[in-house]
Amino acid sequence: MAADRRIVIENCSIATVDAHDTEHPSGHVVIAGNRIESLGAGKAPEGLENVDRRIDATGHLVTPGLVNTHHHYYQWITRGLATDHNLFNWLVALYPTWARIDEQMVYAAAQGSLAMMARGGVTTAMDHHYVFPAGSGDLSGAIIRAARETGVRFTLARGSMDRSEKDGGLPPDFAVETLEGALAATEATVKEHHDSSFGAMTQVAVAPCSPFSVSTELLREGAELARRLGVRLHTHGSETVEEEQFCKELFGMGPTDYFESTGWLGEDVWMAHCVHMNDSDIAAFARTKTGVAHCPSSNARLAAGIARVPDMLAAGVPVGLGVDGTASNESGELHTELRNALLINRLGAHREAALNARQALRLGTYGGAQVLGRAAETGSLEAGKLADLVLWKLDTLAHASIADPVTALVFGAAAPVTASFVNGRQIVENGRLLHVDEDAVARSTREQAQRLARIAAQG
Repeated sequence: MAADRRIVIENCSIATVDAHDTEHPSGHVVIAGNRIESLGAGKAPEGLENVDRRIDATGHLVTPGLVNTHHHYYQWITRGLATDHNLFNWLVALYPTWARIDEQMVYAAAQGSLAMMARGGVTTAMDHHYVFPAGSGDLSGAIIRAARETGVRFTLARGSMDRSEKDGGLPPDFAVETLEGALAATEATVKEHHDSSFGAMTQVAVAPCSPFSVSTELLREGAELARRLGVRLHTHGSETVEEEQFCKELFGMGPTDYFESTGWLGEDVWMAHCVHMNDSDIAAFARTKTGVAHCPSSNARLAAGIARVPDMLAAGVPVGLGVDGTASNESGELHTELRNALLINRLGAHREAALNARQALRLGTYGGAQVLGRAAETGSLEAGKLADLVLWKLDTLAHASIADPVTALVFGAAAPVTASFVNGRQIVENGRLLHVDEDAVARSTREQAQRLARIAAQG
């Protein structure tokens, strides 16, 4: 939409998730081009010019679009497998299948993952892709193409693995890259696809997979590469007690100390899970402003444990929400993670004081934007920020009797998305994607899942 063309949204509840948690029981939002021009209580200002569309959002809550901070799209075509395994056993069971993916499979899986998130209110997504079998095609390009077609803002965390079974790691020997190959391919991906400008639709991060699948050299040189190129860093950290034991046996220290020794703490870093963190670990993350992608459903699915999110937030650690790969979170929906984050954290030490509805919403919006380094652009509804926002329908049977709209959104059933905008462009209407054929995507993902299963069964 041209910068001087406007969309006016009125008669809605608004949760801005700004620094003051400003809310309006009945208000308006004006979009001009790809930015939020103004918002506030009551009707939009009179006399606005070039208004292309007016939306009567009675019965709706408007929030910033949700921000997903951790995912593995390729896993969409291996859902429902190894359902009673912990992390290490789950990885051992699935790596032989994952090592046989190709570009066609990855594209279909990315379409499925993105579609499920987008129709549920995600406007900024990411993918941590780290499996690159030899001869499998342009996997990074396929993922980015799917994100562009869906219409979401996107960060590709270009992952890598170089520690295989022969080196004491978990991946099969044929599923990893060489140190030199991984670094060269990552640098090429950044140079080809990363956009550092305000409002960028595609960005790239450097993302070696985990301490038990990459060498110390790949971690250290990956961090140096990211900082030379001016991009962010992402990996898995402190996910399970087995990982902690692995690090102590192999490196003589716990995961956080190991990451710090390799240059992997800093305000340009975010890590997935961070379940098993002691007070010293949390203090180190807070001191360095290292971010965390909290994945409550996956942590529960793999019996990893309950992350100390309330303690992280109290210490000043940036925390966002993540779906994680759909082989460990079969629903693939981020809006359900708002509720799951709140409920699961209340099973921890802080009990009912762990998180409230507004803190959960902040994790899924502004917190995620912080973690991805985009809080100046998105994550809250403020004049001048990008027009990434969602209209949640809260006047149906599922929510109508809950007076507080934020409580309805977080505590209630998954709310329908009437409209979702990214960069001022609508990508969802009445729960359906506008730019992707969901039925065709469903067929494609089923076909590619069956194809991968056949190839894996042949060995």
